[in-house]
Parts: sequence; structure tokens; C-alpha cells
Amino acid sequence: MGVQLQQLRYFLAVVEFRHFTQAADNLGVSQPTLSKQIHTLEHSLGAPLFERIRGDVTLTVAGETLLPMAQRMVADADAAREAVQDIVGLRRGDVRLGATPSLCSSLVPEVLRTFRAEHPDIQLYVNEGSSQDLIENLLAHTLDLALIVQPDQGVDPALASVPVLRESLVVASTFDRPPPTPSDQIALSELEHTPLVMFRAGYDIRGVTLEACRQAGFTPKFAVEGGEMDAVLAFVEAGLGIALVPSMVLANRPMLRATPLAPPGMRRTIALAHRKRSVLPHAAEALRTTLLAHVAAGELPYGVRPL
Repeated sequence: MGVQLQQLRYFLAVVEFRHFTQAADNLGVSQPTLSKQIHTLEHSLGAPLFERIRGDVTLTVAGETLLPMAQRMVADADAAREAVQDIVGLRRGDVRLGATPSLCSSLVPEVLRTFRAEHPDIQLYVNEGSSQDLIENLLAHTLDLALIVQPDQGVDPALASVPVLRESLVVASTFDRPPPTPSDQIALSELEHTPLVMFRAGYDIRGVTLEACRQAGFTPKFAVEGGEMDAVLAFVEAGLGIALVPSMVLANRPMLRATPLAPPGMRRTIALAHRKRSVLPHAAEALRTTLLAHVAAGELPYGVRPL
């Protein structure tokens, strides 16, 4: 038999109390049980650890040799247990979340605020990028979770994704200019001769917008091309043109109006993705729970509904 951690604890207790019965009482075991474990430890090591003379218990040379190593091994085991308990109890740890720029500027801050209030000692890392970049980061194990735009063809088979939101796209325009239509809604075809502020190549919404315009029978004109969400919204605020954007991003943009698209409109599905074959760290699982609870509570901006 090999040396067991429990045997080392019994050994250290006898060293501390210099008495087998008192050591057993302190450990909450019977004296015969403790003596048996010490005997087994001595047998495993091939040498006696204690000398017992007239009730006095002293260490042998072998016992003196074992003592500092036993103290270190027990201390390391206790430290490992405490470290794991800290992580399981969410007193320590970190979580790596990815999200698209539109979600980073809308949904994610509220979710992280709630999570931080509940778990103040968890370190948060956020990676902002396109859905394709986030999927690649998940597969590369540099992210734990990612909020992505669900592709029509589905995600990589190595990933699991759960749809959480359905979001409408709206036409964003500035209040200091006439609205893009006198009606409450605007047909996509009405944008044929209206210059658009367009996202950079590779951006999720760019591809969706260009395809929708193609199906509507026209190629859109660009007033400004390039940039990500904050830049596009700033260009619209500057009066450079209008843009098709997720409705959620206009919640905190008082200078911009949102004009809904006429049916059938344009919508996208937001999914929460992670690797299938990896067990989520406790901190990541807690963030996932917080995010899903936030969505289920229904405190969502106009044009967004939970799934």
C-alpha cells in the first residue's frame, strides 16, 4: 500500500500531542483506529516512526525525516482543497465571454452588472468580434461562452448553441432630419435611392442587409462604408445617411429614431454558444445562468423578444 494523506494527518496529530489517545480524541477517531493507521504507515515506509517508552511518545530518526515532508504534503492538499472550493463556491475564478459589438453595447453590460453584483470576485474578460471570429475563438479554447448571430446553416458541430433572442432590424435615422418615410413603417424597397451607412466587410449585418436588398430587387447606395457598430451609429448621428441596425442598439441613442421595417421585416436570432465536449467552468456556468435569467425576465428593449 502507498502512503495515504489520512495516515499523514494521523502522524502529525501524534507528533503534536505526543500521545496516541489525545491525538485520537482530537481527530474524532478511536485510539485503536489511529494506532492501526500509524502501524500501516510505518509498514509502508519500512521503518518505525515513534518510540514509545513509559507512555512517552518521541520521534525516531525516520519520523524526524518524515515530519517536514508530511507537513508540506498535508498543507499542499489543504491548499488545493481550498482553492477548488473557492472556484466551486465562486469566490475565485474567471470567465471569458465573447459577443458581437451590437450586443456588447446593449445586452451584455446589463448582464455583467447583475453578475458582478452576485459574484464580485470573479474576473471577467470580454472579447468583442464578429460571430465567425467568436466561433473560431470558442473552437480555439480562448472563450468559454459566446453570444453569436445564429447562422442559417447552424454552427460548427463541435459547438452547442441555444437560441436566446430574436431581434428585429430597424432603420436608424437622426431626429434632426426628416424621417425616411411619412409612415410608421418603411418597406425595404423604399431605401433603393437612400444612401446607407454600411458596416465594414465581414460584419454580420452587412451580409444580411446586402442579401435582403438583393432579394428586394436593388443594390443599395453607400453614403459611408466601413466601421463597426459605434462608428456606424455616430455616422448616422452626424447626418451622413441612414443605417439598418439591430433595434437593441438604439435604446441609449436619444439622437436617433428607429423606424420599423414593413412585414416581413428583417430579424436575426442571437444564440449562446459553447464547446460541446468541454465542461463549463463554474464561473462560466454561473454567467450563463445569469444571462438566461435576464433574458427570461423580459426586461428587453423594443424589437427584442426572448426565445
